[in-house]
Amino acid sequence: MSKPTSALSTAAPTGGSGDSASGSVPPDGLSVGRGLLYLIVAGVAWGTAGAAAALLYRASDLGPIALSFWRYVGGIVLLLAFLPLRRTARPGRRGRAAPAVPEPRRRRVGRIVATGLGLTLFQTAYFAAVQATGLAVGTVVTLGAGPVLIALGARLTMGERLGRGGLAAVAGALAGLTVLYLGGDGTTVRPLGVGLALLSASGYAAVTLLTRWMGRNGASGDPYSTTTWAFGVGAVCLLPLGLAEGLLPHAAEDPVRVLLLLAYTAAVPTALAYALYFAGAAVVRSATASVIMLIEPVSAAVIAVVLLGERLTAATVTGTALLLTAVTGLAIAEARLASGARRRPAPGAGVGGTGGVGGGAGA
Repeated sequence: MSKPTSALSTAAPTGGSGDSASGSVPPDGLSVGRGLLYLIVAGVAWGTAGAAAALLYRASDLGPIALSFWRYVGGIVLLLAFLPLRRTARPGRRGRAAPAVPEPRRRRVGRIVATGLGLTLFQTAYFAAVQATGLAVGTVVTLGAGPVLIALGARLTMGERLGRGGLAAVAGALAGLTVLYLGGDGTTVRPLGVGLALLSASGYAAVTLLTRWMGRNGASGDPYSTTTWAFGVGAVCLLPLGLAEGLLPHAAEDPVRVLLLLAYTAAVPTALAYALYFAGAAVVRSATASVIMLIEPVSAAVIAVVLLGERLTAATVTGTALLLTAVTGLAIAEARLASGARRRPAPGAGVGGTGGVGGGAGA
């Protein structure tokens, strides 16, 4: 679990180019279409984290909190190494971007700390939920409650609406998730575990809503530097827990294999996936982003069958089909909304236009 998806009825900032569903474009000029692609890639990458963790647990006695800590530390190292190269490549790619607005230092620090704390709460509470009530129930409650909390929060804080089609897609995604994880036997529901899973979902929802709100207001910051600093906050929070659990594996069948798996976990489902997630979540509607991220359990299920030798069941096929259908429907609706926003004339200065998607449209 890494972790880790509505038309707008409120006014968006005027003067935007309309490349995002809110009518505003982040400083790096990321389009909604590319944001959707980033989220899909992030979801698939997150789905590989479970398989890597399973292989790590087989090869060593490393615990889940220690694994999370090393994921953050490794992600920081990789992102810091990549940032100088990215800065030299950025000039010339900002043609469609809105002028960058300097973000006040206090606001930037608050955003980064809140993001890091939200990620830490999300991941730590999820691991605790799995320990208390099992993988299936912990995953279903966490990932199932996430889109609901995000859709409700986006409606209350930003005026984003799902519409009837969007509600149907979310319902279909939740049904697919439930079938995918609870289709087998032997699941146990414990109140403590459910409560921890809901706490984890609230952390995920808070991070997604904060990223989207900052993106709509042109202050989301560079996703790579945001990810790096957020990982730093998460690593500091996890360090005492990791020390209590044991940060270093004391038994390993193949130390080189353990190091390679840790390197992969830090690179693909952590540094790459979170950076893409923060970039995509800034321009894609919150509820749409949370549903798209349900690609994670789909990719995890496929990997489990293909690479880990798990049996392909009717529940796996049915749940995967429902989830992919819902994700595809919402992605198409999001792209259409963005295309419609680009065709609308920008609102004039001082005119009370919306500058975004009209309230009558729905995913």
